[in-house]
Amino acid sequence: MEEEYARHLLEKTKQDYTLIARDFSRTRKSPWPETEFLFEEYLEPGDKVLDLGCGNGRYYPFFRKEDAVYFGADNSQSLIEIARKRFPEANFFIEDALELSFPNEFFDKVFSVAVFHQIPSRSLRFRFLAEVKRVLKNKGLLVLTVWRFNRFRELMLLFKYTWLKVIGKSKMDWGDILVPWGDKTERYYHYFYGKELKDALEEAGFRVVKLGIAENQRETRQNTYIAARKLTAK
Repeated sequence: MEEEYARHLLEKTKQDYTLIARDFSRTRKSPWPETEFLFEEYLEPGDKVLDLGCGNGRYYPFFRKEDAVYFGADNSQSLIEIARKRFPEANFFIEDALELSFPNEFFDKVFSVAVFHQIPSRSLRFRFLAEVKRVLKNKGLLVLTVWRFNRFRELMLLFKYTWLKVIGKSKMDWGDILVPWGDKTERYYHYFYGKELKDALEEAGFRVVKLGIAENQRETRQNTYIAARKLTAK
């Protein structure tokens, strides 16, 4: 994907969440319960943690439960305003994930739930990972999740955009789709094939600790999760 078009999609995603912020927050009030084990397993009391792409702050209760020193960051001012109203005691910041304002080696852990798949192009995803690595302490841990398509709608969208790519009608990359949010907009997503996610983190300088699937009880929602530790420079 060309850099200019990737930047366009990145800006579109930001505008999309401004447009749907209230609807999004209404339908995403609570964290996904099937992901709670990630916080129980990888957080320790006193950890300084960045919730990168925190949205309306819905995961803050999991961090609070584990006594983490919490920093929430998102590029949507509208969602951050909602987060601050919901949890006035927490620290929320408007941030660009590709150019974070935090100092080097500032965090023990970075959690990023359902964000990485909305970063368009391989080059920008590596920019995202480079910033995460920069703000993590030596041997710090990154925990992130991405969508795993298991519903007919997403699979059909994947087929549609793959076909558009084949016939030269899409400027997006293989695995990229646009998912409708009602009649308001279409949100960009990238589907990670096979070892693509694991390979990206290892190439970016992380050692994968664990990779698996988190699924809700009704089996209507699946997310791939990965925990990876920052490698120290030799």
